[in-house]
Amino acid sequence: MTKKRIAILGSTGSIGTQALGVVLEQKDRFEVEVLTAHRNADLLIEQAIAHQPNVVVIGEESLYEKVYGALDAHHIKVYAGTEALSQVVQMETVDLVLTALVGYAGLIPTLAAIDSGKNIALANKETLVVAGQLVTQRAKAKGINIYPVDSEHSAIFQCLVGEFHNPIEKIVLTASGGPFRGMNREALLNVTKKAALKHPNWDMGAKITIDSASMMNKGLEVIEAKWLFGLKQDQIEVIVHPQSIVHSLVQFQDGSMKAQLGLPDMKLPIQYALAYPDRLPNSFERFNFMDYPNLTFEQPDVKSFRNLQLAYDALEKGGNAPCVLNAANEMVVDAFLKDKVGFLEMSEIIADTLQKCTFVKNPSLEDYIASDTEARRLTKDNI
Repeated sequence: MTKKRIAILGSTGSIGTQALGVVLEQKDRFEVEVLTAHRNADLLIEQAIAHQPNVVVIGEESLYEKVYGALDAHHIKVYAGTEALSQVVQMETVDLVLTALVGYAGLIPTLAAIDSGKNIALANKETLVVAGQLVTQRAKAKGINIYPVDSEHSAIFQCLVGEFHNPIEKIVLTASGGPFRGMNREALLNVTKKAALKHPNWDMGAKITIDSASMMNKGLEVIEAKWLFGLKQDQIEVIVHPQSIVHSLVQFQDGSMKAQLGLPDMKLPIQYALAYPDRLPNSFERFNFMDYPNLTFEQPDVKSFRNLQLAYDALEKGGNAPCVLNAANEMVVDAFLKDKVGFLEMSEIIADTLQKCTFVKNPSLEDYIASDTEARRLTKDNI
């Protein structure tokens, strides 16, 4: 059997490291062709020596000599800088690109991979939030597939296998509610960064953990779902499910519902995206109903957690509004992690940026890039 050759963009992050674990367990099915990291040179070097890719890219150019010095003897090619990311995904020796970069940084390399005809395993939801229409149009024109890695979108995708000819009435994305579920705005005034970084169910990177605590992660997933599955806004619901066992649901036009269940473990959706259409045997922990005798569901509180409503509003407005929403959110999350703004201030600053930023109804790629820059500048002025 020919092995599938994979480029992992963002191999030192949470998704990237778990993807390498999947590759290691399924080494007769996959091999690593490219690894990239932004600035975690030590881990990138360690990963490269263990997995022997053809190429590595370190985003931070000042770290090039360090990475090159460590890997040259292993006959691994080393490149540096953001432009190199967009070049390596076009290599003929790459079959599938896993985009596990954080934030807006994933957009340009993902477009480069699509333009070179590569299938995408998408863990970078911001790519579709920022430029969903552009990305999906290019993917369709090139005849390539985008396989979702987010647990919720993977769940929807799995529910749709064998159902592609059946119209969707609606989908339901589940949310854990994060560490602050049930708290009102008064209680949220003084929550700390340390508390926000303690997710009750999932082990994720810092940025997505804060997004989960603020419900922005679910808002971004609503926008991502629209583009992945060709849905209208009123076909996408969010429900809070504290146990994170039901990963999402699809309701078809006859009223029947399908759900995908499993333990909160990202390795399963990663493996499904890499191996599709095959389900591969693995050593992952199995779900036991007796460990979760009560599965509960509740409405999200969009008054206390404004970010979810802001995302719906941006989706309804369309154009470059989701791009602006994402840029403002990336800035305020970074500021929150540096103790520069409070938890509730994040939503207020995002709303202000959405109001002030220039609106573009039918944006080009250049418009998206300009909107991202403008939104970041406006947000920075408010921090």
